[in-house]
Amino acid sequence: MRQFLPQITPHLRFGLGWPDGLRALRSRNFRLFFFGQLISLIGVWMQSTAQQWLVYRLTGSQLKLGTVTFAGYLPVLLLSLFMGVIVDRFSSRKLLVWTQSIFMIMAGILALITFLDVVTYEYILLLSFLLGIANAMDMPARQAIYTDLVERKDLLNAIALNSSVFNGARIIGPAIGGFIVAQLGEAVAFSINSLTYTAVIFGLLMMKIETNPQAKSESKGMQDLLDGLKYLFREKSVLGLVVMVAALSVVGFSYLTLLPVFAQDVLQIGAEGFGGLLAAQGAGALTAALSLAFRGDRLPKGKLLIYSRYLLAFAIFLLGFSRSVPLTVTALILAGFALISQLALTNTLLQLIVPDEFRGRVLSSYTWALGGFFPIGSILIGSMGDVFGAANAVMISAGFSLILSIIGGIYFKEIRHLT
Repeated sequence: MRQFLPQITPHLRFGLGWPDGLRALRSRNFRLFFFGQLISLIGVWMQSTAQQWLVYRLTGSQLKLGTVTFAGYLPVLLLSLFMGVIVDRFSSRKLLVWTQSIFMIMAGILALITFLDVVTYEYILLLSFLLGIANAMDMPARQAIYTDLVERKDLLNAIALNSSVFNGARIIGPAIGGFIVAQLGEAVAFSINSLTYTAVIFGLLMMKIETNPQAKSESKGMQDLLDGLKYLFREKSVLGLVVMVAALSVVGFSYLTLLPVFAQDVLQIGAEGFGGLLAAQGAGALTAALSLAFRGDRLPKGKLLIYSRYLLAFAIFLLGFSRSVPLTVTALILAGFALISQLALTNTLLQLIVPDEFRGRVLSSYTWALGGFFPIGSILIGSMGDVFGAANAVMISAGFSLILSIIGGIYFKEIRHLT
């Protein structure tokens, strides 16, 4: 046995022992990012679960649930395009260290005011807005860092694996968060989240990334932003990818806002049940991410992207129709699968299509479309939920998702042929 160890050990030491489906993990930088994210994102989903439950417990309003989401993502809508210029100018790793540190401090503040029992809806609204400002920088920087972590040929694998971490945490975090909220209260969940940010900050600081200072110093601010927008509108396939994310962020992804209402009022399963619903959504998303990691390079990405949009519309319709836990869980598994499939595929296609000099700005338009338009949808579905009921609001969302997916597939037909 000993005679084989010298041959095996070097491969494991340098990460070469990972199978092909996990090949991005052969990169030391990506391993640091991957495992740091794994710990941190469990805390993020714990906090998200606890905060949604806290808001609905304090207010009993679906509109106010949507308003908190709106406040958290409004800065993304207003600032993301400008942040792309900064991402093209500075190190993505350094920017992420700053944003993750801000997230850690904000989670600590939320935990403190909840422990002291002085938390109010208005405080949560303000903290969500401040977090949104940091998130406007974090989102494009997070997308742009992949090219520093892995080779271009491993981009889909890296993005899919990172999506698997995000959605694996979405299974674990809400389940733990729902239990902690039910047994110990929301403040404990917020405290744990604050501590978990140290893992991803440590991973970022440990990375060894070569930068090109000359390329970073040539930025011209507003002119660079305009050049990036000109490129975006000139390339129809790139524009189509961004536009459809924006459209579905408004009418398709916003069903997530009303999940606390389904847990408490429609299904009557409480905080732990709410965590279970989010975990079901995460299970579907994790399945999609792992499928793309192991087989995504062999499949036509454009066609898969279009099919995933139709599947999302069907899943949202099923959610609105359901009045039982098993059917709701099924709908959320399908929705999670469809949602992450299209986001991972869109991200990968943009990374592959867009030239290096425009990457930060185009990816900022992607995060602007994803995070900036989501709050508009949250306000709309929250308003509809208060007027028509949560189930009917979700059914309306499903109808618009299907219509826009059909229109997008026809108008941006070039996307179907992307590989």
